Order: sequence, then C-alpha cells, then structure tokens
Amino acid sequence: MNFDFILYLIINTLVVVAISPLFVSLIKKVKAWTQGRQGPSVFQTYFSLIKLLKKEVIYSPNSSWIMQVTPFVTMAAILVAALFVPLVFVPEPIGGIGNIILFLYLLVLARFFMALAGLDAGSSFGGMGSSREMSISSIIEPTTVIVFAALAFVFKTLNIFDMFVLTSGSGLPATPTLILIGISLFIILIVETSRIPVDNPETHLELTMIHEGMVLEQSGRNLALMELSAAVKMTVLMMLLINLMVPFGLATTLTLAGMLIAVIVLVVKGSILAGIIGLFESSMAKKRFFQLPSLFAMAFFFSTLIIIIEVFS
Repeated sequence: MNFDFILYLIINTLVVVAISPLFVSLIKKVKAWTQGRQGPSVFQTYFSLIKLLKKEVIYSPNSSWIMQVTPFVTMAAILVAALFVPLVFVPEPIGGIGNIILFLYLLVLARFFMALAGLDAGSSFGGMGSSREMSISSIIEPTTVIVFAALAFVFKTLNIFDMFVLTSGSGLPATPTLILIGISLFIILIVETSRIPVDNPETHLELTMIHEGMVLEQSGRNLALMELSAAVKMTVLMMLLINLMVPFGLATTLTLAGMLIAVIVLVVKGSILAGIIGLFESSMAKKRFFQLPSLFAMAFFFSTLIIIIEVFS
C-alpha cells in the first residue's frame, strides 16, 4: 500500500464525516424556506450530534449485545463504503476498494444490523420499523443491483474509481444513457436514505416511520453514531451521483491548493444537490406503502433499458 493511498483513506474519511451533517441541515433549511419558515441553522445537525455524544447511553432490559454493537458496525460499514467513492482525489485502487459489488454488500450489512437492532429492543415500534425496512429492501435491492449493473455496462468496469476517471477525462457528460442513470441513482438515493416520498426522517408517528422506528431505542453516543452514519450514507450516494453527472472538481495532484479547491467544489456541488433534494421533498407528500413499487419501477425500467441498449449496441 503506497503513501498516496494511505493519504486518500485518511482524507476521504475526514472529509465525508465533516461535511455530511452540513448537507442534512441544508435539506432541512430548504424545506423550511419552501414552507415560509426560517428553519434551523445550517450547523444545527453538528450541535445535535455533539449534544447526543454528551448524553448517557441507556439500553432496554430486553436487548442483547446486538443493540450495543450495531451503532459501531453500522458506522464502520458506512465509512468503509465511503472509501469506495472518491470525494477529493482519485488514487490507484488497491485490493477491493472501489468495487461496486463489495460497495453494495457494505450498504446491506449496515441495513441488516440496523434492522436487527430494531427487533432486539423488543419494542413494537422497532419491530414495525424493521419489518417495513425489510419489506422495502426486498423490492428496492433488486432494483439497486440493476441500476449499478447498468453503470458497469456503460463504463465497462466494476470499479467506481475507474468510472470517475472516465467521466472526468471525457468532460461534462450529456449522453442519454448517463441522464437515465442519473435519474435512477437519484431514486436510489431517496429510497436508501429513507426520505420523502418513501419515508419521513423527521417524524415519530407510528403509522409512517420506518428508519426512525429502528433507531428509536438508541440513545446518547449510540444514537449519534446512527444519525451520523445515516448522514454519511446520504453524502456517499450524493457524491456518487453528482461526480458521475458533473465530473469536475476532483484533484489531479496531491497538493494543498488542489485539495482545498476540491473540497470547496465538493461542498458547492453537494449543497446544490441537497437543495434539489429539499425542493423534491417539498413538492410531494409521503406515498402510501403499497404505492412505493411504482417509484422503484421507474429506476428499474430505465436501468434495464440502458443494459439492453449497451448489449445490442
């Protein structure tokens, strides 16, 4: 393992942890503006995480070791998955880092432990949230596989690093296939991060909550880790989408100036996409549970069409 790759591991992890809460707050801010409210500060998520880190961790008497390890396993899986999506610069990939299949397995690992923790506490809300999460997962995961398979067919590689190199070398992409992939990835982003119209991450109503139901029994440091891992996951999927569709800003050399410019461009592009997500959520209501497959079907259809085009072209 060379020095550049070690530096990449450190910088990518620090950057994604540092900026992820900002994008969560920006989405809330945009949604508040559309409703005629001032909304929270863009730093409110940072303040909330710091406050949670200072609070006591309390476990349900019905819980086991699963509840204790889930926040750490989830955070570790998401941070490793974040290494698969370059945020500042693209190094030479080593081992399996950058492989799409392993990337998807890491996301599934985090979801699996989160669902287990929801069941482990023995509460009806947690069990209901886990049940709903697994029901949605059984529908969306095949669609996610097809979307990422379409990516592999278009770029002729399974490595995300190579995809970023190809897009950055070809300038601003405007091909119909990439536009369709962008729409599919946006749908995956909304579903994987449990946002409207799939779920409302700001509610605790037992009739609607999915993600919140699974973390309802978490507290203190553990809840902070769960919230931060959800923010990091959203940022990773956002950067995967935006760096493929708008491929500029990644540093080409390991210089301080190049890194600073790359971070600034990253924040600007992420803020724009966060604003789009906020407007998208504000333009519609949460869908009924049995209406969700129609949303997934759009991503499935576009991705299948891309694969057919690539196979027969």
